[in-house]
Amino acid sequence: MLYNLLAPLADDFGPLNLFRYLTFRTGGAIMTALIVSFILGPIIIVWLKGQQGGATNIREDVPEGHLKKAGTPTMGGFLILIAILTSTLLWADLSNHYVWSVLLVTLGFGAIGFADDYLKLTEKTSKGLKGRSKLALEIFIATVAAYWITSITPAPLDEGLTIPFFKNVLIDLGWFFIPFAVFVVVGASNAVNLTDGLDGLAIVPVMIAAGCFGIISYLVGHFAYSGYLQIYHLPGTGELSVFCGALVGASLGFLWYNAPPAMVFMGDTGSLAVGGALGALSVVTKHELVLAIIGGLFVLETISVIVQVTSFKLTGKRVFAMAPLHHHYEKKGWAESTIVIRFWIIAMVLALIGLSTLKLR
Repeated sequence: MLYNLLAPLADDFGPLNLFRYLTFRTGGAIMTALIVSFILGPIIIVWLKGQQGGATNIREDVPEGHLKKAGTPTMGGFLILIAILTSTLLWADLSNHYVWSVLLVTLGFGAIGFADDYLKLTEKTSKGLKGRSKLALEIFIATVAAYWITSITPAPLDEGLTIPFFKNVLIDLGWFFIPFAVFVVVGASNAVNLTDGLDGLAIVPVMIAAGCFGIISYLVGHFAYSGYLQIYHLPGTGELSVFCGALVGASLGFLWYNAPPAMVFMGDTGSLAVGGALGALSVVTKHELVLAIIGGLFVLETISVIVQVTSFKLTGKRVFAMAPLHHHYEKKGWAESTIVIRFWIIAMVLALIGLSTLKLR
């Protein structure tokens, strides 16, 4: 909004030229989301505690140590969504369709998660929406977003898949690109959801990934930098760095309340939303495969669940003491803070590897 209102006036008043710079507006988005989180955080937490009543937010299939967390309010992702939306609307170019497509996924998936968390509260149970219903809604929103993204992306990138570490390689997926994009968005959303099992565990890797995609979107959208790095140039995608800044700021603000011992959990409202946002960002910037590297921690957590379920169904034996992976290490006796910090380190290393794909070609 500020860009649309003030940037056109820069020719008459020089200082307003700042609003034409993506770096300035991205920094503004980070700080705005952080301030919104600090101001609204305590208010939302008190409200959520009032709504919690006698509801339980602790699933049955978790280590016994999690029982002590009963009573901690969930649905804290509502704070993340407010911070992201406020900051993005304030600092981004609202005429940019890429921004709106990513917001569609973020808010749509957030709404699904909100409905799921709300049912858990009102029905006083750890179960919410039925799995099939939730998945169907996610696929619907992701499909709409995928069609929108392809319609505003110039050919041949609209249905193309780029390959990390290779320059000028573009695989034309044709009609299959839509289901592929849906898989990426829905998969990323649920992968973050699976990772969100310990205080602060998911939100920091999300923040790291958002920062990486802020860099990627800026470079992909900049003609000179994309040419130098020999990556495909997509005009307009640079504006997503503002959205990524909002996501970084919102994540940092939420971490203030979610750091061990957590005052609030993000719940499905937050995990589905931010995971879907990362998936949508990768689809728009044509770095879907790089997301699997940058978000490798989420991939590992998801694979651990798939391996566990498959092994038990086929052999009756479990590979891990408990899945997802972070619960396995809890069962092995690792302290929660040890698991969280070590997983953060893994997420940072994988993010650096993912960013290296921009240059190693």
